Amino acid sequence: MSATTDCPCQSKKPFSACCEPYIAGKSAAPTAEALMRARYTSYATGRIDFIEKTHAPESRADFDRKASEKWAKDSTWKGLHVVATKGGTPADATGIVSFIAGFSQGGKDYEHREIATFRKEGASWLFVDGKSPKPDTVVNTGPDVGRNAPCHCGSGKKFKKCHGNS
Repeated sequence: MSATTDCPCQSKKPFSACCEPYIAGKSAAPTAEALMRARYTSYATGRIDFIEKTHAPESRADFDRKASEKWAKDSTWKGLHVVATKGGTPADATGIVSFIAGFSQGGKDYEHREIATFRKEGASWLFVDGKSPKPDTVVNTGPDVGRNAPCHCGSGKKFKKCHGNS
């Protein structure tokens, strides 16, 4: 990847002015979001050392380096969308970043959705934990079909005698 190539994190900045200084250890990510973007870029570029290095000490035992290397190598990284952030500014001690990382494997597209928690130690942000977001609750906004109402399929039968028994 050249210095003028757009950064894989989709910041619309060149790699050299975005995630590369953090991954190369030339500077520390100033925000939780910047660290999260650099971690995504590390997967996209196969630089798993940075992923391991930026785990908080208590989460390092859960890190599977071989699985991470395989995922990075076997995936085509499609992009990153930051959904929301809470805290994580240079003045904060903690931060939360909700994101969607797109990738494909074997010709199929996937999305990794995560709510990631970060903590600042000194000048460095560390990844603490990641959780899957809760699914959205689906609310039926259409009218309720009564048992004695005509069935919606047009059979002419009452709902209870047609689709109400399924």
